[in-house]
Amino acid sequence: MPIGSKELRPTDLDAFDNERLVDELRKAKEELFNLRFQSATGQLESHGRLRAVKRDISRIYTVIRERELGIRPTPVVAAPVAKAAAKTAPKKAAAEADAPSAETSEETE
Repeated sequence: MPIGSKELRPTDLDAFDNERLVDELRKAKEELFNLRFQSATGQLESHGRLRAVKRDISRIYTVIRERELGIRPTPVVAAPVAKAAAKTAPKKAAAEADAPSAETSEETE
């Protein structure tokens, strides 16, 4: 049985973009700090959670490093870019149609 969070499996981490990985890393580090604090004060009930959070942090670091080295592909987030391009394309086409080009003005002279 693997130890760690169910939402941070390596296959799930592949789908995250780099910003979300950094955000998950920050959350895991905060949780680890809180768990260590609870352990020091004697309030920690689940000692296995410390190990799970450490492994989650290691998984995230591994995915980030593998992406830097080109071992693991970075997910392509094309949907927002395509929507933005679709919104600006009609405006550009209309502006180009309204503006006379330099070639047509030279031909008429």
